[in-house]
Amino acid sequence: MQAEVAELMAKAEAADAADIPDGMSIPDELARREERLRKIAEARTKIEARAKERHAREMAEYEAKLAARDAKHAATGKKPGGKPPQPPTEGPLPSDQINLTDEDSRVMPVAGGGFEEQCYNAQAAVAAGSLLVVAVDVVQAPNDKQQLAPMLGKIGALPEGLGDPETLLADTGYFSAANVETCEKAGIEPLIAMGRQPHHPPLAERFEQAPPAPENPTPVEAMAHRLKTPEGRKVYALRKQTPEPVFGIIKAVLGFRQFSLRGLDKVRAEWSLVTMAWNMKRMFALSPA
Repeated sequence: MQAEVAELMAKAEAADAADIPDGMSIPDELARREERLRKIAEARTKIEARAKERHAREMAEYEAKLAARDAKHAATGKKPGGKPPQPPTEGPLPSDQINLTDEDSRVMPVAGGGFEEQCYNAQAAVAAGSLLVVAVDVVQAPNDKQQLAPMLGKIGALPEGLGDPETLLADTGYFSAANVETCEKAGIEPLIAMGRQPHHPPLAERFEQAPPAPENPTPVEAMAHRLKTPEGRKVYALRKQTPEPVFGIIKAVLGFRQFSLRGLDKVRAEWSLVTMAWNMKRMFALSPA
């Protein structure tokens, strides 16, 4: 583009002598390219700012992992297994990019692998039994681990007449020790998968007796034990039939598979309207004939 600007400037200086194609307006062509260069410079600045934020966040996670390894080493006297965590890379990565159409969106991996796309991460807390959506949000981070605490805050702000949640069911994408402790502090029993669950576990595994409860367990150890008990497995099984149908019907029946608006605030409003439409549809189905 800079080379094209220089060429256009040369044509402008020699406009009387040069052969300018019909329909070409040198000032308009210059303005378009200079505006594009300005947007590219802005995009580069924003990418560098995002890289600094990411590096600070990843550095904090890296230091936390090192501290956890050191604490384990001090407690057991044994060298921790596995590879030590690697420090994050500073500065923009070759894959970093910004969308000039909707810069609030982020490149995220899509389900099933394949190419990554410009996306938002839509969140929904669904009540078991009624399948009503009680809290929603849209975020720019592809990782769900950081979304549990904010969603608990939204649930806690609901009117008292709706009652208090007793148990939280979530898939392994939401698992972290901090999230388990957050649920415990909120007075909610967490049942969060600690790893991917096989679709068809062996029969003996499905009906095996739970191991003895650990003594003085940490919140994570206590939850891990609950997930192995018959009652814990029975309750956690409700997760597959609680949020999954809601998202599936919104996509397949209501036909909502992508956002029409641009910008995080507008997308959040759009997701609120979509889930409101779902709730109206669901409330009609739940109402007596």
